[in-house]
Amino acid sequence: MTYRRAVIPALVGSLLVTLLLWWAGASVRALQLPGSAGVFGIETVNELRRWLAPWAYDPPAGPLSGGSADAGAGAQYADLYRTAMHVRFVAVFAFYLAGALLLIRRIPPTQRRTPATLLALWAWGPVAGTLAVTVSAPWLIASGGRGSFRVLPQLANVIASSGPVVVFAALLAALLTVAVARITAKGADLPPRPGVPMRAARLAASAGTAVIALSLVALSYEAVAAWIQTSFGGGGMLSEPGDLLRQWLLLGGWSGPGNTPLGDWLLYRLTDVLVLGVVWWGLRLLPGLLTRITVPAMAVGTVCVTVLGLLAGQLLKTVMDGTVSVWGPAHLFSKLGDGVPAALTFGVIAGVVAFVTLRLAGGREVTRRSGKGAGRM
Repeated sequence: MTYRRAVIPALVGSLLVTLLLWWAGASVRALQLPGSAGVFGIETVNELRRWLAPWAYDPPAGPLSGGSADAGAGAQYADLYRTAMHVRFVAVFAFYLAGALLLIRRIPPTQRRTPATLLALWAWGPVAGTLAVTVSAPWLIASGGRGSFRVLPQLANVIASSGPVVVFAALLAALLTVAVARITAKGADLPPRPGVPMRAARLAASAGTAVIALSLVALSYEAVAAWIQTSFGGGGMLSEPGDLLRQWLLLGGWSGPGNTPLGDWLLYRLTDVLVLGVVWWGLRLLPGLLTRITVPAMAVGTVCVTVLGLLAGQLLKTVMDGTVSVWGPAHLFSKLGDGVPAALTFGVIAGVVAFVTLRLAGGREVTRRSGKGAGRM
């Protein structure tokens, strides 16, 4: 699919996800009305505020000057906050556009690829949101008046704050993007889907899944995670990097059964098995879905597959969660989108490993043929 055909749906999806997030942030005011707690319940209102706060355009209530009584300084901090939100919304538009453009070109919604295109675009939304909050974090931290105090822990908190709202906004944007892409793809001269050898595809999927398992199983074990949290030092503005390292290195968290019944412990471990199963199956199919097997396409595709695996595991946990009556229905989806920074880190590495394995295991000729076929697009 040519850039000319792919850019229109990519622009539509980027604009929609940005508008949805802006609208979600503007809805924080509605949750502050006196009757909102009576309608939704105080627990649900508090949870929804946490979801929407990272995208609220207006500064939070209270002074942003870190306790300063200087009204002029307070106004400057408020301006810094608004600058952070300017950067955040522009960044989410740009990152979603870049990813959607690549995904629509390499996985166009034709030749029975439509479900894969939809899932990939949906998974890319939380990635774009995470990158956007990361880019805007310096301005947001400075707007709190504590720009030189525990910078790395503050940065970790900001990165982790994109929230479930991006997951839902990305789903709506993906649906519209695929619908527009199917229209623009009509009449496109697309090469046939490459016939990837079964053995090569399985080996590549296994190698990529092993990289994801390194984070999900090995690094996320309680003792190892604690070592990562506490073993790296630093001084001044680079002190306490543990929280930030955990954000970008750990896809989950688990420990031994302890006092938990073995059956319950094994049930919760099924979520990790589901994540790895989704990743392996997605990587097994990915080379055959791409119109051209390249390192960027495999890396971005693997990131999307990893995010889909995380979402599947998190949705399974909502089924096993028994706290709805205590914390409200919104609490069920409070963990959606967790682990996306680590999915980006290890997804890129796993995609490169899968590409190299595919080439070494007999897919070299396939990647060469896919490149020649894509040269006509």
